[in-house]
Amino acid sequence: MAFERMGLRPLDYRPVRYDGSKLEFRGPQRTLSGDFIACLGGTETYGTFIDRPYPDLMERSLGLSCVNFGWPNAGVDAFLKDEGLLRMVSRGRAVVLQVPGAMNLSNPFYKVHPRRNDRFLEATPRLRRLYPEVDFTEFHFTRHMMRRLEDISTDRFAVLREGLQEVWVERMQVLLQEIDAPVILMWFSRHAPGLGYQSSGVADDPAFVSRAMLRAVGGGAAHVVEVVISDEACAQGTRGMRFGAMQESVAADLPGLLAHSEASRAVSPILEALLAQ
Repeated sequence: MAFERMGLRPLDYRPVRYDGSKLEFRGPQRTLSGDFIACLGGTETYGTFIDRPYPDLMERSLGLSCVNFGWPNAGVDAFLKDEGLLRMVSRGRAVVLQVPGAMNLSNPFYKVHPRRNDRFLEATPRLRRLYPEVDFTEFHFTRHMMRRLEDISTDRFAVLREGLQEVWVERMQVLLQEIDAPVILMWFSRHAPGLGYQSSGVADDPAFVSRAMLRAVGGGAAHVVEVVISDEACAQGTRGMRFGAMQESVAADLPGLLAHSEASRAVSPILEALLAQ
């Protein structure tokens, strides 16, 4: 096929649903009746364009089923609003929770789709007052909108960002309380968390999350692990990833094969120690 990259067919993710959850996850279907590790996260956990994302690699390392509950572009809301999913992951021996960004969640300034959290639905009166010159009907995705708002006014954008950060901390604390299993909170990014309240930018996932925010929620987790993707892994670019040519720019922004291997190597020993207790 002309659009295929380097002769590799784009991945068939074999999407599946689990009884009780509203979301669709990467297949194949897994049995949840025995011991398993639940891997909860966004696009990176789902493993977009990756044959064997880090949950698969951890499963091989641990010899224990690691079920992929990744949901592309997931924010905190996608998980909190899915009671069936929370019940399922709570049955696991442990949960690896990829740190989500603070941009894809409903908040006092705007509403997002309850499941597809990157989809902007509407601005609240509070955001319209903050940016009276903006026509919010032109936006469909949160990142597009946030880039525009930051370009218009960095001072007003700081007010917006702080509001999102406060909501993120509150919701993450609730999410961790709702999971009835030990949680390993995993930072998975090309950069380390910023010092103090210095946070990631619009283009850097997990967007707007700072080290201070991680500290504020970390007490609800059994462990917090920082997986900072190495320069070597970044230099690999899209090598070995499977995507159509029209998807190359999207693939370039996502962790590659070596990055997923680094995540597995960082988290697996922590899981082994936790399971041995």
